[in-house]
Amino acid sequence: MSPTLERIASNARLPAEADVVVIGAGIVGSAAAYYLAKRGHAVALVEKGVVGGEQSSRNWGWCRQQNRDARELPLAMRAMDLWDSFSREIGGDIGFRRSGLVYASNDTGQIAQWEKWRETARQFGIDTRMLSGSEAAAMTGGHSWRGGVHSVSDGKAEPARAAPVLAEGARSHGASIHQDCAARGLDITNGAVSGVITEKGLIRTRSVILSGGAWASAFCRRHDIRFPQASIRSTILRTEVAPKLLDALYTPDCALTRRLDGSYTIAISGKGTLEITPQGLRYAREFLPMFIKRLKAVEFGLGTSFFKGPEALGGWAFDRETPFERIRVLDPVPSRASVALTLARARALYPALQNVAVRESWGSYIDSTPDAVPVISPVAGLQGFVLAAGFSGHGFGLGPAAGHLAADLAVGDTPIVDPRPFRHSRLIDGSRGEIGEF
Repeated sequence: MSPTLERIASNARLPAEADVVVIGAGIVGSAAAYYLAKRGHAVALVEKGVVGGEQSSRNWGWCRQQNRDARELPLAMRAMDLWDSFSREIGGDIGFRRSGLVYASNDTGQIAQWEKWRETARQFGIDTRMLSGSEAAAMTGGHSWRGGVHSVSDGKAEPARAAPVLAEGARSHGASIHQDCAARGLDITNGAVSGVITEKGLIRTRSVILSGGAWASAFCRRHDIRFPQASIRSTILRTEVAPKLLDALYTPDCALTRRLDGSYTIAISGKGTLEITPQGLRYAREFLPMFIKRLKAVEFGLGTSFFKGPEALGGWAFDRETPFERIRVLDPVPSRASVALTLARARALYPALQNVAVRESWGSYIDSTPDAVPVISPVAGLQGFVLAAGFSGHGFGLGPAAGHLAADLAVGDTPIVDPRPFRHSRLIDGSRGEIGEF
């Protein structure tokens, strides 16, 4: 079941040419299109399915600086400023609120890790404070905890609205939006992008941003570009409207986020399935250290994704149907067992949810890199091509700044942050750093 999503219309005609073509209309691609169009560039935003239809509408909605890897923090800090500005600039409410995020735990090791992160917070001036057990209890309705942390100025936005509202903002500045329009590949001339081949025709361009989420590695592979990427299948549920309990809470058992309409998104952090696929086997050695370190709650499985979808075998021709058209929206079936476990844990934590029904549940694929840091970067050997993918579960909150950075790189403007931590080459030449802690 797909989550609720605000739908927007497509432009009627595909442009013959554009200054920049953005492939993939999630939060990152929509933000990139917005900032490019706002600067006066002719932009075409192409999406095989619907704007925001995949991971950008399937996440918790958290917009945070707390517990970010130090390499991501400058991007996260800029993202928070951009989230603040959207309603004023675009005129549509994307649900962004600096509500604060509360983390609570009885795991002394986890609390120590949060305490250690405060050293990073101090370096960047992040507003965060540790909570005693009694303070954590007071902020979570009286539950007993050993401690916690409160990221005071962090917050949340509405996954159902964010990407569509941003895309409409891009259109208000002249961008065109093309849904049900898969990009089949790139037209390349003398080692440089010269166009994007879509199912509806060719768009001539010298600059492309690929923000294709879980599909990015497959698209790159079709053009002999190596991009190590793996995806974890997770399950999330949304309740009906419920009593006001809090705005956003993480615990080791489950996490809850209050939506604009008073419902809750509920999930279990780190729980998911790593499906065995041809792409996964291709990059297994590169991902093994990250899996060992971070994915303690992940199960392994073999399913249909071995034979179809972004990680399956096979290539395709540009003049006939491709995998992107065969799966317009990557919409994995949610795990019934995970839904039941998530709901049981949430109700044990908050008995007020006992009689609140589940409105919807959905599956999603969280695409990751071997070091859990995204790629936002030009790619050596293909002039005019910028890759923005591998956000490792952090893409929604980072989305505005990630899209801004991708836009900067695509047209040669001064980058919003130092792009070196996000360079594609680190995954190819062995220069990547440590695996992200969070």
